[in-house]
Amino acid sequence: LDEAESVIWDRLVAEFSPVELVVQDISGGCGSMYGIEISSEKFRGANMLKQQRMVNAVLGDLMKGWHGCQLKTRVP
Repeated sequence: LDEAESVIWDRLVAEFSPVELVVQDISGGCGSMYGIEISSEKFRGANMLKQQRMVNAVLGDLMKGWHGCQLKTRVP
């Protein structure tokens, strides 16, 4: 993980204690687009939209500088 990926990783681990987590810069290295896959028990009972809003709430200030994000959430 590069520095930006590590910041994303650390926030998601602290908030969601994920069973699975993948954070990848998919912008070709310029840091403007990320692919994130996360599986957490904290998503249980929440539909996909709610799960993604939960992640967006944690990463919102970082996301302001991104071109985009491919986000996949699920319950283990």
